[in-house]
Parts: sequence; C-alpha cells; structure tokens
Amino acid sequence: MNLQSLFQDFNVSRFVVYSSLLAFVILLALKLDDIIDVQWVTVFIPLWIWKGLVITGSFIGSIVFLKNPQYRMENDSYIQFKSMLISLSLHLILLMFEFLVVDRLSNDNHHLWILVFIPLIVSSIVSVFFCIWAIKQQNERSFELELFLSVNALQFVFIPLKLDGFLTWSWEIIFVPIWIILCLSLVMMLYSLIFCSILIRTPEMSLAQRKSAINSAISNILVLPVLVFQILLADKLDNDNGLPYTIIGIPLMVTLFSLVLLSFCSKGSSNKFWFGMRKSNFLLNALGEYGNINISYRNRNQSVESGQNLEIQVQNLEEKIHKKNLPIMPHFAIDTPD
Repeated sequence: MNLQSLFQDFNVSRFVVYSSLLAFVILLALKLDDIIDVQWVTVFIPLWIWKGLVITGSFIGSIVFLKNPQYRMENDSYIQFKSMLISLSLHLILLMFEFLVVDRLSNDNHHLWILVFIPLIVSSIVSVFFCIWAIKQQNERSFELELFLSVNALQFVFIPLKLDGFLTWSWEIIFVPIWIILCLSLVMMLYSLIFCSILIRTPEMSLAQRKSAINSAISNILVLPVLVFQILLADKLDNDNGLPYTIIGIPLMVTLFSLVLLSFCSKGSSNKFWFGMRKSNFLLNALGEYGNINISYRNRNQSVESGQNLEIQVQNLEEKIHKKNLPIMPHFAIDTPD
C-alpha cells in the first residue's frame, strides 16, 4: 500500500479557497438571519485566513528565490516568480476590499458603496491583462481567480450603484451580467456531459483521461445549484419572499462543499516557489522525504519461488565454469524462506 498515492491528485489551493468560501457563506447567512450575534469581523475571518496563507506563502517563496541565485538559471523560474507576485497582488487588493466592507458594515458610516467597491473594480480590470499574460506564457499555471474577476467587472459596477441608489432597476436587471455568465456555463455543462459520455464509451481512452472528463462534467453540473441560488436571491431582494438567507444559501453551500470534495481529485500544478517547497505537491513531498511511507506486500509463495530461481541460476553458472575448466569460487548456500 503506497500512502503517497492518497495525495497524488490533491489540489491544496482549491481546498483552501473553497473551504474558506464555504465557511464564509455559512457565517454570512447565519448573520443576516440574526441566528448568531457576532461582529462582522468574525464573519470575514475565513476569508482572511485564506489571504493570510497566500501572503505567508508568497513571502517565504520570495525569500527562497532571492537567497538562491541558482534557481534563477531554470527555464521557467522567472515566470513562476512573476506568477506568484501577480497572485499576491490580486489577493492584497481583495483583502483591501474586504477591510472596506467590514468597516462600512460595522461602523454604519456614510461612505458610498462605490468607493468600497473601487479595489474590486480595479482588480477586475487588471485581471484582464493578467489573463492575457497567462495565455501568452503557455504554461500550466491556472488563472481561475483572474478569469472570475475579469468576467464580473460589469457586475461589480452595477451592485454598488444599486446599493447607493443611483440605479433604480430591479435586482433581476442588476444581475444581468451574472445571468449571461450562467447561461454560458449551462452551454459548457451540456458540452462537457456529451464529451464525457463519448470518452467513457471509447475503449482507446486511458483511465486518467476518463477520470479527468468525469471530474470536469461533475464540476460543470454544479452550475445548476448556483443558478437556483441566484434566482432565489434575486426574488428575495426584489419581492421579499420570506425565505431566510440560510435556506437561500443552501444551493451555494452544496456547490462549495462539492468543490471541496473535488479538490481531492483535481490534480494541479502549484507554484514551485510557494512556501519555498520547490515541488508541485508539498504534501506528497513531505510523505516521500520525511514520512518515508512506502509499504509493499508479497506473499510467501512469491518469496519461495524467487529464492528457488536464484539457486537454479547459481547452479547453471557453476556448470559453465566446470565446462571451461575455470577455478571454482568457494561454494555458498542460499537459504530460501520456509
């Protein structure tokens, strides 16, 4: 049994992000329904844990990069380092936005929401250029966060304008950018389901390819509970349908929980300077180098047969030596397992 295989496809970054978002959504729903009486700072703690890990990992990775000049001789070292700095900058901008939201909700000041959303709008615009840069590099780095921010740039403008009263549209119209993205996601879901069904019935496909297609299809199916959540939320904000936010948030919670489970089989390549680990999966690295966990089993019959085969080979070698009249080495016996 090789315990390293348990973490072979574990995606640490997705696990941290989706776990933090799941805890945040649960706390936010409970707070909005007055089920728990906590400060807004407590509600945002899961998101700040996520950002704290990013900042810590990037800081350690920068120290490792600067103190080891030999790492700069590698082909993709600078690309990996720039990628880490880009991710750090986006997370710092998101952290600034979260601080402004907490200050606006906690102190009930008169700052306009459009001012609070300025960091988020800036991150959306910058993410467009980061996505273009990531595509040009043609490396294995994923840019899911940058893509999410860039496609929601218009949505991040409509929401604060609605909250400040500059727009009198209904929330159904305010969420038009999200509706468009969800419709495109539904098309992608149908495509992935058809593609997955074809791959499963194709005998030439390997097990890894089939597994990847199934994971992709399951991930795209999760757009359905997100769509249900968005419909319930828009109806709640426009008509006050009486449903508590904890009930409305259940589809979103199910989606995030499913994504947390899928992170255990969503193999991805992390930055080589992340926490200075220099390997793509530091859990697998820790098991291999520090845990030294590698257990193999072999039955008794296989051991006996291997010992007998070795003894036969030695006897054949002695016969060849006798035929050529070569000096014979001292005889040695081989003990086979009982």
